[in-house]
This record gives sequence, structure tokens and C-alpha cells, in this order.
Amino acid sequence: METNIKITDYEEKLKKIDEMLEKYKGQKGALLQALQEAQGIMGYLPLDVQKKVAESLNVTLSEVYSTITFYSFFNLKPRGKYQIRVCLGTACYVKGANKVLERFEQELGIKVGDTTDDIKFSLDACRCVGACGLAPTVIINEDVYGRLTPDKVPEILKKYE
Repeated sequence: METNIKITDYEEKLKKIDEMLEKYKGQKGALLQALQEAQGIMGYLPLDVQKKVAESLNVTLSEVYSTITFYSFFNLKPRGKYQIRVCLGTACYVKGANKVLERFEQELGIKVGDTTDDIKFSLDACRCVGACGLAPTVIINEDVYGRLTPDKVPEILKKYE
């Protein structure tokens, strides 16, 4: 009797990571590149991926973890389709960015660093984005929103529904 075994999307991604890691086996100094590629495949770096990278590159799991947590562009949790970054640099903060951030938290039901349950939105705070003249500024993926007030947050979120 023939059985159909469906490989999950997660398992398929793990397989791609295994294939990608083959080219880095035994290479010194390949940790950052391997982690970047693994995150590109998976979207984040869960523990089982960290273990695969450590084993493949013959480094300790603690070295992999410390590298991931040192660099801000690596993620330990899944990230949303829409990544919201609220600038908390000096100009933005002085003009009320903390209140804008609180409104995003309230509307999305998450805190900074978290992702909504439907993996639609991730919320982060960041330092200066170089748009001080537009303070307070929020970036959602590639879209920049300036001169924000907390009451504009629901309207902005509707654009991504």
C-alpha cells in the first residue's frame, strides 16, 4: 500500500539549510554567513537550526547563540510579514515617539520585540533612522511614516490588513 507522507514547510526549510551548510563544512570564519543564509531560508533562527549550524561548522552552540544575540539583524523568534520599527532616537522621542509606540502595542496586543499570533506584524523600537525632520518616525518594511501621533496608528495599520 502506498502512503503519501507530506513534508511540512518547516521540514523542507530544514532540508534546505542542511544543503546550504554543506558548502561551509570545515570553513573557518563562516559562522556569520551561514547564519545569515539560514535565517534567509527559515525567517528566524530557532534552536534546532542553531544546533545544525554549530555541528556543521564545528563550533559550540554557545558561540552560535552569542553571535545571534550580539547582532541585531538576527532573530530568535518568527518575524511578522510587516515589521514595524518605531524610532526612539532623541528627536523622535522628544516629539512623542514613546506614545506612538504605546499605541502600536495597544492596537496589536503585543510588546516591543514580539510578533502577533498570526505572524502578520512584528514590533520593534530602534534608534535614529536618519529622518529627524519627520519626527516621530515609524518604518513598516520599506514604508516610512513621519510626524506621527498616536491617533494615526489605527489608520496606518488598516493599510496592511
